[in-house]
Amino acid sequence: MSIRVRKFIGTIALLALVFVWALFAMAAAQFMLPAVNGWVAAIYYVVAGLGWVLPAMPLIRWMQRPDPEPS
Repeated sequence: MSIRVRKFIGTIALLALVFVWALFAMAAAQFMLPAVNGWVAAIYYVVAGLGWVLPAMPLIRWMQRPDPEPS
């Protein structure tokens, strides 16, 4: 698979990941955060906002892998 195809597939997958992650984080916040302190909510939103980075790292590494050398 060429790097162009991997980047296209990876871009679509990253967009889907961020979209699903944001929906999940918002839904979880609606159930967990209504009665908590503002600082706790702020910490949750920082962690949830940055949480998609860890699952995205292997995908980005796969996208950037160089093309195999032709033999």
